[in-house]
Amino acid sequence: MTAQDLAATLRGRLIVSCQAPPGDPMRETSTLVRLALSAVAGGGSAIRANEPEVVAAIVEAVDLPVIGLWKDGDTGVYITPTVRHALAVVAAGAAVVAADATDRPRPDGSAFADLVGAVHAAGALVMADVSTLAEGIAAAGQGADFVSTTLSGYVPGTPEQTGPDLDLVTSLSAAVSVPVVAEGRINTPEEAAEALARGAHSVVVGTAITAPTALTSRFVAGLPRP
Repeated sequence: MTAQDLAATLRGRLIVSCQAPPGDPMRETSTLVRLALSAVAGGGSAIRANEPEVVAAIVEAVDLPVIGLWKDGDTGVYITPTVRHALAVVAAGAAVVAADATDRPRPDGSAFADLVGAVHAAGALVMADVSTLAEGIAAAGQGADFVSTTLSGYVPGTPEQTGPDLDLVTSLSAAVSVPVVAEGRINTPEEAAEALARGAHSVVVGTAITAPTALTSRFVAGLPRP
């Protein structure tokens, strides 16, 4: 699938992130596949998934584009941090590889452009996960097919927020020619719609749809102490 074809498929649509953190009861391949199938049944237009094994299983189970990544660690650059990780995600069948495109050093010493070149050579597309406007502009210049606001608020030096970084969505949409994907802390349909109104090409929602542990804890935290 070309970048233009996928962009047309995803314009104005919902991408559902079917992931679970280490130690979570949902972190099991068949469970994550069922989440993906539920997302399909609900009208999702693509799935975002972590780790080659899970990506491969979801690719086999659903007839939607899969945006794959491989989280390795939990500090620094850990979302598809190296070319090796990216090519493993392509081999698992992902149509798109999502990777950290911040300006932090990558563990293998490579540049983001190296990862983009390797993924394109392998026949897949690249979604750049960024935290700032400058990073998004740089990623688009290095060949990313999509730019996502995934890391805003999660990288030192970026403002912590309880909701989505809609200002970054607006500024990126005006600054780059590739599709901008809104991702990160989108908790309601209204926020998703606002992201599209601000210029996002499509929207990724994860926790608010596919994370019962986190959702339960929010309700528990919101109740008065007995």
